[in-house]
Amino acid sequence: MRKVIYWVHTSVDGHIAGPNGEFDWPAMGPELSAWSDGINDRVDTFLYGRVVWELMSGYWPTADQISDHPHDLAFAKVWRQMPKIVFSRTLTGAGWGARVESDVESALHELKAQSGKDMLLTGGAGLAATLAGMDLIDEYQVVVHPVVLGGGKRLFPFAERFDLELAETRTFDGRAVLLNYRR
Repeated sequence: MRKVIYWVHTSVDGHIAGPNGEFDWPAMGPELSAWSDGINDRVDTFLYGRVVWELMSGYWPTADQISDHPHDLAFAKVWRQMPKIVFSRTLTGAGWGARVESDVESALHELKAQSGKDMLLTGGAGLAATLAGMDLIDEYQVVVHPVVLGGGKRLFPFAERFDLELAETRTFDGRAVLLNYRR
């Protein structure tokens, strides 16, 4: 059965975006970028909620034309080619190789039962909390960055308590720390 991997950047104080929605603080050094590339090799589908979709589709289609950062140059091509599913009750279309699904639970049960590689949920605290509550996330890859944001969007804004098993820890670029958990 295919797995859902939740890949998310967080601050030390547990926020995935700053008080004004800022996301300028994750540093994608060479080691973290290589780890990200490895995760992308494990998956054949990207999963997004509407808010993260709007951020991703506003940057990644042309990121390699406006950025010279090695991570951006490599990931823009992967992003454009990867099939994407956007979970939303308000969007009717998404573009950029994405399809929209409104029934999260049934769509994910169906996707997990299909053959193929794993699926990657990037960011999206609301969707992640919903999927966690349905026990549909198999692996949590939380990358903690050395910044305190002092407020903003919480990592799990409305999740109920659940237990995880630590699978791995790792430091990247002498800066960020991966906490890899499994359900």
